[in-house]
Amino acid sequence: MLDENAFDAATLRLFDEVATSGSFTAAAELLGYTQSAVSRRIAALERACGGPLFERLARGVRLTPAGVALHRHAVAVLDRLARAKEELAAIHAGSGGTLRVGAFATANVDMVPATMKAFAARHPRVELRMVEGLSARLLERLHAGRLDVAVVSDYPDGLPVDGRLLLEDRLLVALPRTHRLAVQDAVDLRDLAEERWIEAAPRGQPTQLLAACAAAGFTPRSGLRVAEWTGKFGFVAAGLGVTLVPELAARAVPADLVLRPLLEHAPTRGVYVALPDEPLPAALEFAGLLGEWDVCTTLSPI
Repeated sequence: MLDENAFDAATLRLFDEVATSGSFTAAAELLGYTQSAVSRRIAALERACGGPLFERLARGVRLTPAGVALHRHAVAVLDRLARAKEELAAIHAGSGGTLRVGAFATANVDMVPATMKAFAARHPRVELRMVEGLSARLLERLHAGRLDVAVVSDYPDGLPVDGRLLLEDRLLVALPRTHRLAVQDAVDLRDLAEERWIEAAPRGQPTQLLAACAAAGFTPRSGLRVAEWTGKFGFVAAGLGVTLVPELAARAVPADLVLRPLLEHAPTRGVYVALPDEPLPAALEFAGLLGEWDVCTTLSPI
């Protein structure tokens, strides 16, 4: 039975040099060993393999059939180790490897894709991988070492985020283009007291809508529970209610809706970039590029 402990990288490299040069002496000179040290290590490797790997000739050595078989595997292992060394060096230099990015849904409308495009232009050899999810789950994945950088928000209220604030994302009200308030540049939240609100907030948790309406002196009328933004847009366009839309998602709003900021009690959420304790250089650069992103728009034309 083979002794796997005998197949360390240094021994395989020595074995390869002897096989390539056909000489213990030449391999010793190349690697800085004495000829006797090379002989002892090859003899130990042969014992671990259960038989001779080289035929000893008058001048030099040549591989036995067992040696040929081992050499084929040794070359493959040494090649993989060399490639691993190069890949690790690229990762630590920020010029290669894989960067795992996580983001919540509305950050993927414009912010994250634009940042990925800019990053890929600078580092085409870095493979970008994307994970979408709720902020709390993304932070769990980050702390578990399954993400390299995460774009998260502090919604629902009270979500602790240990990260750098990128922006305060305003929540705008989405109205049908035919709505009586659509012609205004901004809307007083109290003028929406009789509207039905389309949302799907987490059950049992405070929402920014409830807090903003309470500050304005009323309780919002509940409407249809719709979770996906594209679905909310459809119901608002049909005149079945109004909804709040993060400014981050403004680019995705269809043409038959308008977005308007609220005059008072306007809810906002913080958008953060979170990194592990020892971030990769590529993650640090990606986080820096996120900070250079500009909100595409705040309003739809009247």
